[in-house]
Amino acid sequence: MRPSALLCDLPPGTRVVVRYRIEGGFTDALGELVHAGPADCVVRTRRGDVTVPLAQVVAAKQVPPAPPRRAAGRH
Repeated sequence: MRPSALLCDLPPGTRVVVRYRIEGGFTDALGELVHAGPADCVVRTRRGDVTVPLAQVVAAKQVPPAPPRRAAGRH
């Protein structure tokens, strides 16, 4: 299955990692799938929503939920 087809088949709210082309190489978007349409997908990362053109996607997969955050200040 093509990565773009996988993204379109997953329901919103699924945690995903999407690798896509950028100028000079590749980058990843890790987070919650907000939307996947015929031209692009939106992934909600820790830093905000990332819109990824499906034509630039080279790999995508569903990933498990994020681990719980650790309490700050404990050593």
